[in-house]
Amino acid sequence: MLRTILIVVVLAPFLLAAEVPQAEISNGIIQAKLYLPDGKHGYYQGTRFDWSGVIFSLRYQEHEYFGPWFERYDPKTHDAITGPVEEYLTNNMGLGYEEAPIGGPFIRIGVGSVRKPEEKAYRRFNTYEIVDPGEWRIRKGGSWIEFTHELKETSGYAYVYTKKIRLEKNKPVLTLEHTLKNTGRRVIETQQYNHNFFTLDQQPTGPDYVVRFPFEARSKQELKGIAKVGGGLLEYLQEMEKGQSLYTELEGFGTGAKDYDFRIENRRTGAGVRITGDQPLVKLAYWSIRTTLCPEPYIQIKVTPGQTTKWIITYQFYTLPAASKP
Repeated sequence: MLRTILIVVVLAPFLLAAEVPQAEISNGIIQAKLYLPDGKHGYYQGTRFDWSGVIFSLRYQEHEYFGPWFERYDPKTHDAITGPVEEYLTNNMGLGYEEAPIGGPFIRIGVGSVRKPEEKAYRRFNTYEIVDPGEWRIRKGGSWIEFTHELKETSGYAYVYTKKIRLEKNKPVLTLEHTLKNTGRRVIETQQYNHNFFTLDQQPTGPDYVVRFPFEARSKQELKGIAKVGGGLLEYLQEMEKGQSLYTELEGFGTGAKDYDFRIENRRTGAGVRITGDQPLVKLAYWSIRTTLCPEPYIQIKVTPGQTTKWIITYQFYTLPAASKP
């Protein structure tokens, strides 16, 4: 009986995948499957991450790049989510949280306005009560899908946020094209980062992986003998065990967008991906456990009332000879 229960827990995300709103795009080279925003039936109903662009499968050259990495699933858990997902933070809090009264609303971009409860401090991993989910509009073509989230004014903040996920013609390339228009009375100032929950071929995090940087990266935290950073590489010294985690912030990047450029490769299966952005880094975090590894690049965003800002993140997928050496 115990074995049956464990199997159900592990398979739950896959079973649910057929029941929640979803879509698929392809350019003949890449096939990507996405969950769609939905407050009642959506796969992800937490308030930490932007609800748009949740990719639960991306296949290229028979390699799988994304998928469930967690053991237990609950749609309202803050990180029960897959793929290249994004969070917006203002002073490490939701937009407008500091000035919101108890019981009043503040903003989670890509989610809506949520209620501030009586609490000692902002709880980043908490799922807050949604007061106004805003309005979602979705357009789709064969190789692209576009999400638009419009939030009416909340405490002076309002926006129209658009994310278009596009597969380039005849190329193994996916782009996340963002547009944020400030339709409110107050300046929107926030940091945005992509968590990048990579699960390359479901391989355990360990020495088969290497992460490459275009600069001489330095770790700010102790790596616990699990990994080492040097020579523009992050390499694992051992296979991570269940229950282990690794977190560090990385230094060494410059002020230009050219350092928003990372490569993750699995030398056993030959799967690789290059991630680039068109904005300069303001912070670079890195987190991994046995089932996923995640470079987390932060950028700064400031949009004054009536203005619009745009930025792009690009993923280029490639293969290398399996079992290759660095």
